[in-house]
Amino acid sequence: MCTRPLKVALLGCGVVGSEVARIMTTHADDLMARIGAPVELAGIAVRRPGRVRAGVPAELITTDATALVKRGDIDVVIEVIGGIEPARTLITTAFEYGVSVVSANKALLAEDGAALHAAAEERGADLYYEAAVAGAIPLVRPLRESLAGDTVNRVLGIVNGTTNFILDKMDTSGAGYSEALDEATALGYAEADPTADVEGFDAAAKAAILAGIAFHTRVRLDDVHREGLTEVTAADIASAKRMGYTVKLLAICERAGDGRSVTARVHPAMIPLSHPLASVREAYNAVFVEAEAAGQLMFYGPGAGGAPTASAVLGDLVAACRNRLADTTGPGESAYTRLPVSPMGEVVTRYHISLDVADKPGVLAQVAQVFAEHGVSIDTVRQQGKDGEASLVVVTHRAPEAALSATVETLRQLDTVCGVASIMRVQGE
Repeated sequence: MCTRPLKVALLGCGVVGSEVARIMTTHADDLMARIGAPVELAGIAVRRPGRVRAGVPAELITTDATALVKRGDIDVVIEVIGGIEPARTLITTAFEYGVSVVSANKALLAEDGAALHAAAEERGADLYYEAAVAGAIPLVRPLRESLAGDTVNRVLGIVNGTTNFILDKMDTSGAGYSEALDEATALGYAEADPTADVEGFDAAAKAAILAGIAFHTRVRLDDVHREGLTEVTAADIASAKRMGYTVKLLAICERAGDGRSVTARVHPAMIPLSHPLASVREAYNAVFVEAEAAGQLMFYGPGAGGAPTASAVLGDLVAACRNRLADTTGPGESAYTRLPVSPMGEVVTRYHISLDVADKPGVLAQVAQVFAEHGVSIDTVRQQGKDGEASLVVVTHRAPEAALSATVETLRQLDTVCGVASIMRVQGE
């Protein structure tokens, strides 16, 4: 066993960082046995040094993150600051000094992953980021390593615990979006500003990372079609229930049937109650991976929180330290396929459309004609009349997104259509 301690710099000591520091301290002997050398927490960079951090050695606290990274004796930097800057500058500085990096920064990786991988490779350093996607759930490493010899065609999942909690509460209690969000905030599942979660930015960053790894191509955050759940109503949830569905905010990454392009998107969707993702409750995450040889694989567990995310960070730390001792590096970026990312209009999907229409003869035929004109086949129709108006729910067969969108726009122009109450995609069948 090597006796030289491997020194670790921790950037950030919030919920996740403080848990990383605690585990590194209390499980130092186990980490040493697993790595083959002692691991020493050399410094912890924070913005507010006066804040009380239970179990974190005060003598390790510093506000000069740059100086800590540049010390010259650091082996691995753990970055749990989040955001783009100063995280990007600190990580690239670490690589300049030949230091490996473990990061939980999904936003930065989705925005600038290719450049970070290139910087790490140039200096013979590692870049690990299991904690950036789905918390404690082992997902990045299986895609990068376990399935490296297989062809992944699809990644479908729930990758944001806050939105899943909100939709689950709307489904189980009949609450509206605002009520469910208030409960999520009160319980600590939602931030004071929940925009990143409820508008789908968080899930979109994770989708970009997963698509890039799964399909061996570069996918940036800007390539991901994104819709949040703020427009999902209690009526949408109730309508889904009547049809044997539930609503989830899904990250969907797919390889085209001809293998020549990929798509990545995040949006609410109805899925059948028989689908395993339908039973994922509260703030849990779950991801389906479909590969040619392996078939369907499901990864399930807590997708956020201090301890779960710290677990993923420490798994990466062990890998990076082992590589350091062996004077080698783990897998870097694999983007050899150079597949283009197709626009949302080319995605083939299904729609659930709820229309408010005039309750009179011929309306259904008129609506059906619009679908036919755009080449969209109807699967099911449900109509209920009341006080001179009717609610018409149409579920389509699979069709290109562009054709479905054009159908909806034409429906809005019909005199007999009083309004399009809701539009939702149908997945998981």
